[in-house]
Amino acid sequence: MRVPRGIVDSEDLPLNISREMLQSNPMVARIRQQLTRRMLSELAKKAGETPDEYSKFWENFGAVLKEGLYEDRDHRDELLALARFRSTSRDELVSLDDYIAAMKPGQDAIYTIHGDNLDVIKKSPQIEGFQARGVEVLLMTDPIDEFWVSAIDRYKEKPFKSTTRGGVDLDKIPLSEVPEEKGPEPPAKLASLIAIFKLALGDTVKDVRSSERLTDSAVCLVADEGDMDMHLERLLKQHRQLDTGSRRILEVNPRHKLIERLAASVGEPSASDQLSEFAWLLLDQARIVEGEQLPDPPAFARRLATLLERGLPQAA
Repeated sequence: MRVPRGIVDSEDLPLNISREMLQSNPMVARIRQQLTRRMLSELAKKAGETPDEYSKFWENFGAVLKEGLYEDRDHRDELLALARFRSTSRDELVSLDDYIAAMKPGQDAIYTIHGDNLDVIKKSPQIEGFQARGVEVLLMTDPIDEFWVSAIDRYKEKPFKSTTRGGVDLDKIPLSEVPEEKGPEPPAKLASLIAIFKLALGDTVKDVRSSERLTDSAVCLVADEGDMDMHLERLLKQHRQLDTGSRRILEVNPRHKLIERLAASVGEPSASDQLSEFAWLLLDQARIVEGEQLPDPPAFARRLATLLERGLPQAA
């Protein structure tokens, strides 16, 4: 509550005071509690009576109030009710209560995605499957979001789940566009293709597996269920709080045209070496989309140049 500025007139504080006396004075603690309750009450009133004005207030000071979600357990419920977020489904700010009211049948969690730039995370491949099912995803771009979401874990019995984690299950939520139709079957040799990718990438990734979250993109990277969220890991590395990162899971879209053609080529002469090169190219592609630095840019450039050369018609 460092946003407002004002003067407290009190007859209960001693005239001869020092910084140390104020810090340990129980009356100051009670004044602080009462001021916080009054401020939260006034904000709740403003949010209910003039939501447009409150949205402007939240745009300016929301990141500051979110610090209370992480630090202040006593007023966490009130702050959660006041919190507003950008999302994939609406232009205006949305509250957690509004989000829960709009949850799809079969949806049992509040889905989030974290990043530095709003426009970038809106295009993230990890949310493609959610958008295809009409599932709203909250867009978290404040650094404090990484910490308070993990500290709170749930709201009104609905857990927070990151869309960039591998444990997300979308099978229970039907597709919004064609719920009665079943999509094309995965390619017959998909398992063999994944096995080749795993062998080629080795310990660089934690796993390679088929994905239900992708609709337009060929691949994406996700964190394993028990590992640190990818955006939080990048934040800690930037501030030199973390030296080494966790290995990620490479998810492939079984219904993407590229994956279908790669799977169809399994077993052809000299296909194994080419598929190994494709595995590294797709991994680097997923890293670029995530905004990560490539560990070996020259190797990526070499593989890409070789692939482009193969695709060009032979000179006469």
